[in-house]
Amino acid sequence: MKFECIIYEKDEDIATIKLNRPKVLNAMNKQLWLDFQIALEDVRNDLSINVLIITGEGRAFSTGADLKESKDRSLEDYRSYLVELQETSRKIIRFEKPIIAAINGYALGSGYELALACDIRIAADEAQIGSPEARVASSVTGGAMRLLQDLVGPGKARELLFTAEYIDGKEAERIGLVNKAVPLNRLMEEAKALGKKIAKNSPFSIKMIKKGFNMARGEVSLEALMDYEIEACLAAVSTKERQESLKDFEERKRN
Repeated sequence: MKFECIIYEKDEDIATIKLNRPKVLNAMNKQLWLDFQIALEDVRNDLSINVLIITGEGRAFSTGADLKESKDRSLEDYRSYLVELQETSRKIIRFEKPIIAAINGYALGSGYELALACDIRIAADEAQIGSPEARVASSVTGGAMRLLQDLVGPGKARELLFTAEYIDGKEAERIGLVNKAVPLNRLMEEAKALGKKIAKNSPFSIKMIKKGFNMARGEVSLEALMDYEIEACLAAVSTKERQESLKDFEERKRN
């Protein structure tokens, strides 16, 4: 399979999706998401594949949504986009096969949320990870309000989202945001070695364990939380601050 915005490969029982827009640090546009979903469906249907690894080409895992696409969206178009984005995140969270995020560089915004939706995260030591949404008058999506708390606890999750600061791979490992931080030149080797350990086990057992993990989450349903995230994000992008931040972004790009 050939795609415009991803590289999709299979090696025995492990598939790899590499986000492939390196000139814009793998910013996520509509075509990338379309390509991603086609590859994801192929992984689902291929009985020979037991594990999926997601990573990025170049210096970034992904820096999140492509702001060029979002600048001129109407509010109704933005809602449709967010609903589709949340549905993709649901697919990843509920995916029956284990997914490993190999965070090779910047993982910001929607890129960060993609990594959070995966089952296991391995990061390069120097990777930069964070949610800049509060800095640009937006709000998080992808189930991040729950997924982040599950990993690092409510206090640390609030600190990370409220400050909009980035942390490197080593700090992410220290606080439990990623399972492991390794030198960049060993990242894919480590991800594939872990994938091999998982792939040799019962796919059905892992499927049932994954389903159980999702059932075991908190009192408020993930569905309700993710519906709230749409409203929170729409409310944030409707503000004057959002328009000013997009204008600032465009000016920085020109300079």
